[in-house]
Amino acid sequence: MTQGEAAPDRTVWSLTGKDALTFLQGLVTNDLRPLDAGPGIVWTALLTPQGKYLADFFVLRRAGGELLIDITTVLAPATLRRLTMYRLRADVQIAATALHVQRGLGQTPPDAPSDALADPRHPALGWRAWRAEPGTPPVIDWDRIRVAHVIPESGTELLPDESYILEAGFERLHGVDFRKGCYVGQEVTARMKHKTELRKGLARVSVKGKASAGTEILADGKPAGQLFTRSGDQAIAYLRFDRADATLTAGAASLQLDPTSPGPT
Repeated sequence: MTQGEAAPDRTVWSLTGKDALTFLQGLVTNDLRPLDAGPGIVWTALLTPQGKYLADFFVLRRAGGELLIDITTVLAPATLRRLTMYRLRADVQIAATALHVQRGLGQTPPDAPSDALADPRHPALGWRAWRAEPGTPPVIDWDRIRVAHVIPESGTELLPDESYILEAGFERLHGVDFRKGCYVGQEVTARMKHKTELRKGLARVSVKGKASAGTEILADGKPAGQLFTRSGDQAIAYLRFDRADATLTAGAASLQLDPTSPGPT
């Protein structure tokens, strides 16, 4: 079996009960119905009624039929409380598992079809697996990959009660479905998609000089956003696009919007 490297900051839950998938379907941003047909994985988010991000996670069905949630450990307790609040009388049970998340680059290992699936966000993110073993020590520079493709991370670019998923690139990264029907926060998200032009969002910038994550970005001295994950001379930034053509600075660093950066949606 091909071993992936450990992702120690993840928690894995099992979902059981006849209402498990339909329960989640009415809450999250993406369409989970393809998981009714067999093994697969969906990246999705849970929002506030006002359309703001609360948590993102993977929902997956393995070859044996088991339904799992793969979520960052930091957001797991609050997310579980929120899901429990919505559960009411639905026949669904959410329980912790002893499974570990492993991940690796390239195609899904051919010797592990039952427990490894391609990351649905972007091909550059490789594959994920859910196993009894933790995996090998982490060595892959995931931040470099995320910056190159402007892929947000829970708790870094994705901030509970602050972020909007369209500004964070969820449409481009296959994390939202506009045809699935209602879910919590759907009205605000749909309005942002169909009735407004996004004026802010995540983008890749070039960085010259010293600037740490969290530094405010100024455009000709006016607030224009915030610097997030940096890798070498590039970083993910949250920008006001109407000020992106001005002289951008963050602390002692000068910034420039990368013209090849993907858009926020």
